[in-house]
Amino acid sequence: MAIRPIVTWPDPVLKQRCTEVVAFDADLHQLLGDMAETMKDEGIGLAANQVGVALRVFVMDVPLGEGEHTGVLEIINPRIVKTKGEIRYEEGCLSFPGVNETVKRAAEVDLAYQDRHGVEHEVHASGLVAICIQHELDHLDGIVFLDRLSPLKRRIALRDYLRENREQIEEAQHRAKSKLRRSAAS
Repeated sequence: MAIRPIVTWPDPVLKQRCTEVVAFDADLHQLLGDMAETMKDEGIGLAANQVGVALRVFVMDVPLGEGEHTGVLEIINPRIVKTKGEIRYEEGCLSFPGVNETVKRAAEVDLAYQDRHGVEHEVHASGLVAICIQHELDHLDGIVFLDRLSPLKRRIALRDYLRENREQIEEAQHRAKSKLRRSAAS
């Protein structure tokens, strides 16, 4: 397992709808292990496109109470089949370091997904687990949590994010442009 670099906004992969997983193979297992290792010290959920892989995969490990966690859950090809209620929660995102905003989500979700071997599962989740599922599933659909804010709140949050992270963003954009030029030249 390896720790992979986290992709930050405005990288275009974060706005891309991820493709379904069709091969439940060693490459997928490596990706899942790397994602779990990458997320371990940083957050409670991580979508594949946040490490630059546009596949419908996310991992999560959500705190449930004092010293208790869900454990690492590997979610592949997820789809929400039912929602209930409403909850507001202050969310953050590894792809928007330093930004926290209150987002409205469903309070409960029923999620259908596959595991690393392609076996189908369904789970009912509420509270923070449901919030994390919705946040990560949004990533797989090319939606970032700031897209869930009012236009004014989104503009303010993005302005503050850009002000705080201007150098890192410019460096990432430079690397992306260089990579495009190299691939076009070959």
